[in-house]
Amino acid sequence: MTAKSSKGRYRLLACVTIAILGLVGCGQSDEKEHTAAVGNAFNIVETDIKGIQAAIRSGQVSCVDVVRAHLRRIKAYDAESGLNAISFINENAVKRAEEIDQAIASGDELGPLFCAPVLVKDNFDTHDMPTTGGSVAMANVYPPNDAFMVRRIREAGAIVLAKTNMAEWAFSPRQTKSSTKGATANAYALDRVPAGSSGGTASGVAASFGVAGLGSDTGNSIRGPSSHLALFGIRSTIGLTSRDGVIPLAFDRDIAGPMTRSVEDGARLFNVIAGYDPQDPFTEEAKDRPTINYLDFLDAEGLKGARLGVLRSLADPAKMDSQVAALFADALESLQDAGAEVVDPFEVPDLEKHLNGSYFCARFRYDMSVYLETLGEAAPFTDVATVLETGQYSPYVKERLEWAAKTPLDVAPEDWEKPCPSYLKHPERKAFLEDVVKVMDELQLDAVIYPTWTHPPAHMSNAAEEYKGDNSQLIAPPTGMPAVTVPMGYTNGTLPAGLQILTRRFEEHLLFRFAYAYEQHTMHRQQPTNFPPLIQKKGTAENK
Repeated sequence: MTAKSSKGRYRLLACVTIAILGLVGCGQSDEKEHTAAVGNAFNIVETDIKGIQAAIRSGQVSCVDVVRAHLRRIKAYDAESGLNAISFINENAVKRAEEIDQAIASGDELGPLFCAPVLVKDNFDTHDMPTTGGSVAMANVYPPNDAFMVRRIREAGAIVLAKTNMAEWAFSPRQTKSSTKGATANAYALDRVPAGSSGGTASGVAASFGVAGLGSDTGNSIRGPSSHLALFGIRSTIGLTSRDGVIPLAFDRDIAGPMTRSVEDGARLFNVIAGYDPQDPFTEEAKDRPTINYLDFLDAEGLKGARLGVLRSLADPAKMDSQVAALFADALESLQDAGAEVVDPFEVPDLEKHLNGSYFCARFRYDMSVYLETLGEAAPFTDVATVLETGQYSPYVKERLEWAAKTPLDVAPEDWEKPCPSYLKHPERKAFLEDVVKVMDELQLDAVIYPTWTHPPAHMSNAAEEYKGDNSQLIAPPTGMPAVTVPMGYTNGTLPAGLQILTRRFEEHLLFRFAYAYEQHTMHRQQPTNFPPLIQKKGTAENK
């Protein structure tokens, strides 16, 4: 055995010992021993909000320790690995952690998310970091206020650690590529895409750069990246959560929400961000609804007695990757083993007609003009179409920008020459929703299930050509129904796949109940091997 291999074997044994003891783990190579994070007894990799808070309350670590640990992981891995998930670091994060430590020492009341380091997609307004929407044309925009959800999580004690890369203007479900940061890779396979457009949040959370994240979903962009990164992600009912302060793509379809490594952490964030906001008119519908604690529905036996319909139109084995099809078949068995009654198939009348319907209002230019007004003097322009004149865009979004430039700037879609009514006033969307719910009622179904994607993540070098199998676009956005994705297993050994669960409007509690029970029954999530714990080096400046 050579000296080098002997040293490697010694390090491996040391890593195993460290892992057994629950300490911060090992780095990547002999040459680069990256500094670890949180003292000698707490591993932030794959931890959850409850675990962080318990370690802080016990005195095992401080909030500053936790924040610095995550910042060190970003510094060590993000650029060096080529993951490229992070757009901006919050320079106030450590200061905020110090304030939380002081509050703990003083015995002050702490919020439900205290010291949770959260990654936020770069289309959420943050007063202390730029908000670009992935566009270099917005590179120096500092909004005057936080987005509603950002404000809510900060008030609950969370620390906005960083902003994450996204598909430019959220235009692509295929990939996460911007003119501000370039392309983000998949944390499980660096030659694969994380899908779009919230891929930066997905890969960042999967790599333990933060304990949880926020993304947005117009058609796929929370659930697709969450599926590709073995995360839980939720697209909630249109009207239950506010989109105020989130750069829009299509305001009558946009949703924002949590992307987390566990269903429980998703519920913790959702408890904080759900609710009425006078700045978002769609939430009027939820204004008088009773407050729900979604943590109350996290029952490991929660699938017992549930009736779940398999939407075979989105789960035809003949049209799926064979390994994804096998995972979905296993998922059905797991659901039944956990006590669910699976109704297979579940069929929606006129589904093909509904899927081919014209539901998407080309309202990006108009919605952007409304958003830009909220920036006041910080707005770099008043019409997003002017970006075409300046050339400040990635080539792949040019066609979408040109399409947007042909739509009215200052006329609401409802008042166009050919009106495009929004959501529940849209006759085709209402008919689609009614047809889905009618059959669910007839069959007494609690929820509908199908694979989130029917194919593995595409190669980054071939993202457009290999784009296929995206089921997230098809039911939830046009109907406004809520849906979640939860890890379903892995194809090719390392490529995540997700199970999607959809239910009636405003029944998110069932989604949390079923997703949690399935998660606890299967425990599919595994950490990506590309981003192990960092080596502890005592006495270095980073540990002081």
